Amino acid sequence: MRHSAAVWDYRAAIEHTKDWNGMDQVVLRNPQGASARVSLHGGQVFSWRNEQGEELLFTSSKGIFKPPKQVRGGIPICFPQFGNCGSLEQHGFARSKIWTVDDNSPPLHPNDSHGKSFIDLLLKPSEEDLKCWPYSFELRLRVSLAANGDLALTSRVRNIDGKPFSFSFTYHTYLSVSDISEVRIEGLETLDYLDNLRQRERFTEQGDALTFESEVDRVYLSSPNAIAILDHGRKRTYVIRKDGLPDVAVWNPWEKKSKAMADFGDEEYKKMLCVDGAVVEKPVTLKPGEEWTGLLVLSAVPSSFCSEYFDLERRGL
Repeated sequence: MRHSAAVWDYRAAIEHTKDWNGMDQVVLRNPQGASARVSLHGGQVFSWRNEQGEELLFTSSKGIFKPPKQVRGGIPICFPQFGNCGSLEQHGFARSKIWTVDDNSPPLHPNDSHGKSFIDLLLKPSEEDLKCWPYSFELRLRVSLAANGDLALTSRVRNIDGKPFSFSFTYHTYLSVSDISEVRIEGLETLDYLDNLRQRERFTEQGDALTFESEVDRVYLSSPNAIAILDHGRKRTYVIRKDGLPDVAVWNPWEKKSKAMADFGDEEYKKMLCVDGAVVEKPVTLKPGEEWTGLLVLSAVPSSFCSEYFDLERRGL
């Protein structure tokens, strides 16, 4: 389905559909033919395709696509906890809940609407949620697909309780790569990180770029607002831009852990890399009535054009 940019109507570029379990989904498209697919189960983006139809996000072939089990792949929303650093289930409960379409969200600004499609989702706590995390909140998520194919996720957490609460938040982004041995990350040099393979001990990154030869499970702290993931095999670079997300979580399970996960193929670690915009080290605290916003923008560009593009992004130009 293609639309003329001259008569672009973002509403016509939004398709409401269902998966094979009957779960509601939303498909976004832009005039060039790029697309993104979002499930109301977890508010999870699990497909992002460029205008050539190439899938840019990884989803495991052994993923269990049936609620309440979360799909292994795409971009799960980890809230109000990341990992097992707390009393809640791994990565919190937001990714396993059924979200609703938010019909009361503001429209796109006229200067920002050309060729863009978006959907707004909303999560409020159930009585069950309040038993394990006793705070009332509203979590709003806008997923938008730009005319140039960029995928943006904007989350807003509002405290509608009578007391303060604190939370962690992560866009747990599974990127599709040609081969993990052909990938490096730029933008994390000299940063401190917490190593989850060593009881969250703190280290400092020493290399010029992060490459992969074994399992990695780290949270890089006070990171820049733009980083690049270079995939030499596909001559493609992912650029991650973010705001309100000071940390970056990086994960690849490698061979041994892959074989121990029921919803992950033994060799699939070679084809994926998680690089997450996150708030982990210093959780966000909201007083009653306060709101936090976290923005993640994903771009996929040819590596030949990336150096100048990435340099401009890092300088905020």
